[in-house]
Amino acid sequence: MSSLDLFNLKGKVAIVTGGGRGLGAQMASAMADARATLVLCSRKVENCEEVAEKLREKGVEVLALALDVTDEEQVENVVKETLTRFGRIDILVNNSGATWGAPVTEMPLAAWNKVINVNVTGTFLMTRAVGPTMLKQKSGKIINIASIAGLNGTDPRYMDTIAYNTSKGALIAFTKDLAVKWGPDNIQVNAIAPGFFPTKMSQQVMDHGADYFLNMTPLRRFGGDEDLKGACLFLASKASDYMTGGVLVVDGGTNAL
Repeated sequence: MSSLDLFNLKGKVAIVTGGGRGLGAQMASAMADARATLVLCSRKVENCEEVAEKLREKGVEVLALALDVTDEEQVENVVKETLTRFGRIDILVNNSGATWGAPVTEMPLAAWNKVINVNVTGTFLMTRAVGPTMLKQKSGKIINIASIAGLNGTDPRYMDTIAYNTSKGALIAFTKDLAVKWGPDNIQVNAIAPGFFPTKMSQQVMDHGADYFLNMTPLRRFGGDEDLKGACLFLASKASDYMTGGVLVVDGGTNAL
């Protein structure tokens, strides 16, 4: 096997939550290039179908499904439909996310609950749902999309998002604990902590503090359309078979400061 063969995903089935736009669509494209079969899901299934149409041009199978990751029944249905259609699940990318900006003393409980439910509980529900299949297969790759906001505090003048930051820190702890629990069954669980990528979810923060964040990034640019592809493909493929419980920081050097 050549080194490049380690990144080949032909015959593998990957589910990407939040796969209809932004970072989810970028990572799905990378796995399609590596010949993976894909299931893209989000609340707006039309966005997933639009991405799916483009990816099918690469010659791979892509299924688009509607999914609210906080809805246990919908989560189970996505897993069931994936297994009915493709017979296996090899990769899960937990990418669906939500955020809310407000000072701590003004954060509505409903907003806190929404962020925690999507980012943490949604990840748990998806992981629990694919677990029996991966445990039976004795193989699987789970990639949780955290954030550098889960590694350190953030300046409230530009990122007053305590629920989001807390949820991403929780995802890192979830990743490490699950890696220990499922490692003996040959399931690798890792996280990616992106830095500042211009997306629809980050637009308000970027608009308010773009210059600040740029100055905090040693590479002096924000994440682009290609910058998460390599990290995702590495963690989804055999190339990362001896890595579990890790956090890949993809942030242009921000966390090095």
